[in-house]
Amino acid sequence: MIPVRGVEGRRIGVLGLGRTGLATAHALIAGGAEVLAWDDDAAARDGAHGLELRDFTRAGALDGVAALIVSPGIAHLYPAPNPHVAAAFAAGVPVDNDVGLFFRSFAAPGWEAFDQPPRIVAVTGSNGKSTVTALIGHVLAAAGRRVQLGGNIGRAALDLDPPEDGEIVVLELSSYQTELARALTPDIAVFTNLSDDHLDRHGGRGGYFAAKRRLFAEGGPDRAVIGVDEAEGRFLANQMAEAAEDDRLIRVSAAGKLAGPGWHVFARRGFLAEWRKGRQVASVDLREIRGLPGAHNHQNACCAWAVARALGVAPRVVTAALGDFEGLAHRSQLVAEAEGVRFVNDSKATNADAAARALEAFSRIRWIAGGRAKAGGIAALAPQFANVAKAYLIGEAAPDFAAQLGATAHEICADMATAVARAAAEAEPGDVVLLAPAAASFDQYPDFEARGADFIAQVRRVTGAR
Repeated sequence: MIPVRGVEGRRIGVLGLGRTGLATAHALIAGGAEVLAWDDDAAARDGAHGLELRDFTRAGALDGVAALIVSPGIAHLYPAPNPHVAAAFAAGVPVDNDVGLFFRSFAAPGWEAFDQPPRIVAVTGSNGKSTVTALIGHVLAAAGRRVQLGGNIGRAALDLDPPEDGEIVVLELSSYQTELARALTPDIAVFTNLSDDHLDRHGGRGGYFAAKRRLFAEGGPDRAVIGVDEAEGRFLANQMAEAAEDDRLIRVSAAGKLAGPGWHVFARRGFLAEWRKGRQVASVDLREIRGLPGAHNHQNACCAWAVARALGVAPRVVTAALGDFEGLAHRSQLVAEAEGVRFVNDSKATNADAAARALEAFSRIRWIAGGRAKAGGIAALAPQFANVAKAYLIGEAAPDFAAQLGATAHEICADMATAVARAAAEAEPGDVVLLAPAAASFDQYPDFEARGADFIAQVRRVTGAR
């Protein structure tokens, strides 16, 4: 745990008592704060053992409260502020989140004795940020560096251990986290890409991008790694660089070769290349790395490569680490291979852009899709339908997705068990049975992890794989 600094003797409210909220409450207590906590879910309140509970919407409840710390899932602006947050705004109580507290509290007494101060790598973007975070951690560990992962993946930021000499903390940060944090000071900041997602929460695409841009604009990182395959990334890269040759910026692309005197890492036709000052300094073949299939994972590899190189890891070490990376659960995860058919779990593909990347990674796909549809459904995926042998549709979105598939073979299966059974029965050697839902999970599952776990269970049932 990282005790929160600067809160001794102060009364601090904590709103939301899930994983992040509980870690925040205990870190505040460790820093000497008096914590008042609340969650609108009675079951969560029942699990808040030892914490003083207070409904912040009641008259006078925020009297004497120095700050309200809000968990990421709680809306603070769009589509409307949560009533507790609105009460804090009305009372003039500063609102922050655990990430803001983390950056305020990361440095600690005793660092002057370290040979190398600990550093923070923060990763944001629409798609791939979990894989990039895990891949950076994997590469750094392979290079013998001390490393911890947290934030939106694994442990909450304040639940991490106080860093040791030379240690590197790699944080995955969602737009919910970057938008509200009052302190954002990473040493290296990574922007993977941008696609339409969470638009209701941010008041549109512009608000969504602005939330992610704060990591760079507010944080002033020593080095920025920025994916430039969308207009927003190119804009952000332009704002971060003082000149074309400014190597505090590393541009990343999976769409083709990058040129110019700066520092570039890009993937082209399955090969990753690093160029610096107009010269190629490293190259690696990504095509046979099973844990990183498809162009989207090649972009992830480029981001991780750029961070590792910025931290001084040798190309040969990065290359070896990429080769034995097994991937993350629910993200292009190879679950089983039976009778020449591969079963791939990409349950994290909760929007059309992420699903497009999965569909581009394979040919002859038996595609399991559906759930709670997002704006636009799968209409934008029409260019990828050529890779789909047949779609097996589940959840609320199934009828709408069926209409959008047009002439592409499809079948409404309603649930995961039926979809996996039908896809497995019809698959031929060389086919890939791919779960890439292009939709949220909340119609049938509590989260994408539960959906992916069901897919894995059904695959094991029909294939006998373990």
